[in-house]
Amino acid sequence: MTEQLDELADLIRDERLRELREHLDTLSTGDIVDFLERLGVKDRAVTFRLLPKDTAVEVFDMLDQALQHEIIEGLKDSETAHFFEALDPDDRVRLMDEMPASVARKMLRHLDPKERSLTNIVLGYSQGTIGRHMSPEFVAVREHWNVDEAMAKVRAAEDDAETLYTLPVVDHQRLLKGVISLRDLVRSPGSTLVAELMTDADSVDADHDAEDAARRCADRKHLAMPVTDSEHRVVGIFTVDDALDILERAESEDAARHGGAEPLHRPYLSTPVLTIMRSRIVWLLVLAVGATLTVQVLDTFEETLESVIVLSLFVPLLIGTGGNTGNQAATTVTRALALGDVGPRDVFKVLWREVRVGVTLGSVLGVLGFTLVALWGPGDISRWQIGAVIGLTLLAICTLAASAGGLMPLLGKALGADPAVFANPFIATFVDATGLIIYFLIARAILGI
Repeated sequence: MTEQLDELADLIRDERLRELREHLDTLSTGDIVDFLERLGVKDRAVTFRLLPKDTAVEVFDMLDQALQHEIIEGLKDSETAHFFEALDPDDRVRLMDEMPASVARKMLRHLDPKERSLTNIVLGYSQGTIGRHMSPEFVAVREHWNVDEAMAKVRAAEDDAETLYTLPVVDHQRLLKGVISLRDLVRSPGSTLVAELMTDADSVDADHDAEDAARRCADRKHLAMPVTDSEHRVVGIFTVDDALDILERAESEDAARHGGAEPLHRPYLSTPVLTIMRSRIVWLLVLAVGATLTVQVLDTFEETLESVIVLSLFVPLLIGTGGNTGNQAATTVTRALALGDVGPRDVFKVLWREVRVGVTLGSVLGVLGFTLVALWGPGDISRWQIGAVIGLTLLAICTLAASAGGLMPLLGKALGADPAVFANPFIATFVDATGLIIYFLIARAILGI
């Protein structure tokens, strides 16, 4: 497939647009999306204009919001209105969040009254809540209806509803009573009451955190979940595809911040070089400032290093091991936080567990380090003494790093910050400085310098 996409890119470069259009007609919607994500802004706009109208609508709906915004900027007002109105209300709102406020208001004014009303429902909820990601286009059935009446309602609304596989069951005040699957309706006699077939609803409040709701939807294998207001009235439906989009975005943010960068929120190949640079430079500056702590420690113990030069040979080993141990713990706890396995209330449980893990890891690595250095280590002074310094330092650093790595994400969560921000980059800097202090103090004690 990659070779085929490269061939299409050659057609764009050579301006062989007729051949490009013919090739695009043979591709699936997903392949066209993959191709557009690899192109620059100008080439993407040219290619998008070559797509048939129906295909263009499907492709536009599948693109990231950042790319949708770029395409809209290159379209005429009439074309823009067409693609904007073809989106679902929740997708439309996410696109508006990418636009300047003045452009978003202009787009909203061009919608027909029904679509504008649906969009305003979603816009009424704060960013980060599940209400901002729900669809207000849903089919609800009444508990006193029979199957025939419910199926008639489904058929009448099948073109407008976000999903039909999971249907909220409500009373005359729209209060949620349960849910029923389309499968149960289809295979039941027409006279059977909905109340006899419905099951308890696993719903979510519209003001609930979006990532947490998405995690629950995915973990419990729901195709859709009803979204309710504070009085338990159904206001929308939240589908599994939207849940997966939220989780993918959250995973991308965590992965980027674990590595000391900001998330791109768009495909890599379509991201401008300056944008990638900006996503990394702030963290590099922060970490560079943090690294000055390590320099200060080395300066403080300069006389110790001059007395026993061989100690300097093991500095990369020790700080590298400490940083890796802390990063492992932080990654594990951050993931557990995302899954809801632990929370800030579990701080002492996490600390006690990571202390034991750190001691165990440090013991294994310490014994190995002591043995190798004592038998084959460099230097003219006692290899056994140097081995003891390395072994004890590995034990102490691994215990400290695992404990700090487990606590930092919990601290971030308690402060209302992204736990990933408190994870790998800061832990590495912290462990480097404190690990060196421990190393030189142990060396002074054992070597008597």
